[in-house]
Amino acid sequence: MSARSVEVLATGPLCTVQDQGRAGSAHLGVPRAGPLDRPAAALANRLVGNPPGHALLEVTLGGLALRPATATWVAVTGAAAPVGVDGRAVGLGRAELVPAGAVLRLGPPGAGMRSYVALAGGLDVTPVLGSRATDTLAGVGPPVLAEGQVLALGEPTAPPAPIEAPAASPTGRPTGLLRVHPGPRLERLGPRGLAGLCATSYVVGAESNRVGLRLEGPPLGLAGAGELPSEGMVLGAVQVPPSGLPVVFLADHPPTGGYPVVAVVEAADLWQCAQLRPGEPVRFTRAR
Repeated sequence: MSARSVEVLATGPLCTVQDQGRAGSAHLGVPRAGPLDRPAAALANRLVGNPPGHALLEVTLGGLALRPATATWVAVTGAAAPVGVDGRAVGLGRAELVPAGAVLRLGPPGAGMRSYVALAGGLDVTPVLGSRATDTLAGVGPPVLAEGQVLALGEPTAPPAPIEAPAASPTGRPTGLLRVHPGPRLERLGPRGLAGLCATSYVVGAESNRVGLRLEGPPLGLAGAGELPSEGMVLGAVQVPPSGLPVVFLADHPPTGGYPVVAVVEAADLWQCAQLRPGEPVRFTRAR
């Protein structure tokens, strides 16, 4: 391995490289990508002295194991997975120095879905269309992490930061209450409108992923006949397909879609969609 690099020994169910994403290119048909829990990812970078745009790892349900070639500052945030260095437990939400050749391991989190691992200097993988983010829907960006990969690291730009409590997701435990704004096709919900959506209880479906939070529960009845032409989608759009079961579009959502968008989740609540597990409850409430 080169002097500034890290070897991937295990990945768990899913591990991707993410930075701030490809925002601003949807008109070209290029999806956004980027971390699902943006506050947790931003905190991880701050803790190791990285600028906000540096690439880091998004780890789903733990299982990651890394071995840096040189001593490297590392921070883990988001879902509270147990973290160890050569079998010694280390802190979550703080910068830890991992010695050269030592193994950093993340166990499965007790709550939440996704943890974020930032390394000082950031992951120096090849950018695609201006971003190092992995898009799991379109296959744009670095491939999903695989055992045996060696990832180059950039040079650190600042010393590690003091311990900081994240404002939005302190323990990776979401409430499941998502604030929503009226969407452009709200009339498709009929006379009850947003009140009908907010009065319905859902649980997270097992098919949820980085593309969307798929909800299960009583199907919504849609007013109006006929299909809509495909139109632009935004992050947090609550789309209702013919099944009547809402889908909240997340970071890897397609740029366009043909089903009605009846609401849009408040941006500050989207981190919860990254951490809600299948079977956990979800309710919508109108944003004030």
